Amino acid sequence: MARNEVRPVIKLRSTAGTGYTYVTRKNRRNDPDRVVLRKYDPVAKRHVEFREER
Repeated sequence: MARNEVRPVIKLRSTAGTGYTYVTRKNRRNDPDRVVLRKYDPVAKRHVEFREER
């Protein structure tokens, strides 16, 4: 079963400057712009914004 490009794999990089990343999938039809999520950064030891990286 082939993966389609409606739900591509994206990297979420921390805005705290620690270099920590999460890897997830997103639906391009629902979120055509870059995704910004507030998640936990274990290097910074707090919740920060993670932005989609291309």
